[in-house]
Amino acid sequence: MAFVASSPRTVDEHRAVVAALLAPMPAENVPVGQARGRVLAADVVAGVALPSFDNSAMDGYAVRAADAASVPVELPVEADIPAGRTDVPPLRPGTAHRIMTGAPVPAGADSVVPVEQTDRGLDRVRISAAPAPGAHIRRAGEDVRAGDVVLLAGTVLGAPQIGVAAAVGAATVPVRRKPRVLVLSTGSELVAPGTPLRPGQIYESNGPMLAAAVEDAGGTAELLRFVPDDVEEFLGRLRERVGDGAVDLLLTSGGVSAGAYEVVKDAFTGRGVEFVKVAMQPGGPQGAGRVTELGDIGVVTLPGNPVSSQVSFEVFVRPALRAALGHPHPHRPVVTATLRERWSSPAGRRQFRRGVLDAVSGTVRELGGPASHLLGALARADCFVVVPEDVTHLPEGARVETWLLDG
Repeated sequence: MAFVASSPRTVDEHRAVVAALLAPMPAENVPVGQARGRVLAADVVAGVALPSFDNSAMDGYAVRAADAASVPVELPVEADIPAGRTDVPPLRPGTAHRIMTGAPVPAGADSVVPVEQTDRGLDRVRISAAPAPGAHIRRAGEDVRAGDVVLLAGTVLGAPQIGVAAAVGAATVPVRRKPRVLVLSTGSELVAPGTPLRPGQIYESNGPMLAAAVEDAGGTAELLRFVPDDVEEFLGRLRERVGDGAVDLLLTSGGVSAGAYEVVKDAFTGRGVEFVKVAMQPGGPQGAGRVTELGDIGVVTLPGNPVSSQVSFEVFVRPALRAALGHPHPHRPVVTATLRERWSSPAGRRQFRRGVLDAVSGTVRELGGPASHLLGALARADCFVVVPEDVTHLPEGARVETWLLDG
């Protein structure tokens, strides 16, 4: 049975409740070229060595170092070895093979003379600098040996990681499946952007904003819009969309406060969702739980004011999604910055103030104010400044915890 807590829940307590709603995502194999930004679910083991054969690090001439120990020296050129040649003839003593970067070093050769140290001859080559044994040869396995683990489970796949996976022969890689999130914003006053507004109506922004936030966190978002403030219709629309395990998490905004016509609270009270006040600003009214009759789906209900909704997503939902994906660092990067003005903050509530960070000076200033409707200021902010619950005054020059929103 859902209930309203008699005292505010702490931010950390509610974060733990939300995190528990999402289990680690199952693994799936995706083509390596489509895996950018995904998180490995298992180690990637090299199927071949890197390099897989001895090859030339330079355009030049493959020789025996002993044959070019006294320079200048002329040697007959008996073969051309471009990159990709598979029928490389061995090198006979007293001869040279012209060779290109990345081409296999012929048997019998123990060094490569760069073309700049020769006269570039085709039939005979004049060498002007004596090579050391092993010079300009990339040895098989000197980077990676066959059977080595080249990428660990939990690695976020960027360009270099995709490159090494492909280089060791991985056509597909095992990654965590993206969490599937159904995003629902409620309110009969909401209309689609571009529609003429009637008195009392506003453009719906929370749905697109939260769907984008889900995608940015690594999930897949499906947006369900313009569900009216009617409990039965609200539940009916959800039943159509969340069955058969099609959704991992239901994320709603609005309808969770203490007033009348709070359709989310009315629909989910007594169905497994606990509605609480969290000791934070903005974003006090929150809800979370599991709804059995919707397929035991995890539900997170966010407040409807746009800044409250987005701040709540950053604090509670984003780290839960990234943890379910196996990210080694599910939270936003945090730095300590110097405050450029004096602030006051309400006792007993953790504040998340929007700010702009000067990375050169290490200072931060507030953008807009603490109010939960200042969406324009949020859109211009590049960080959140966190004021702890037990701090009511911050002087200019105070050192403050700062979340980087573009990290």
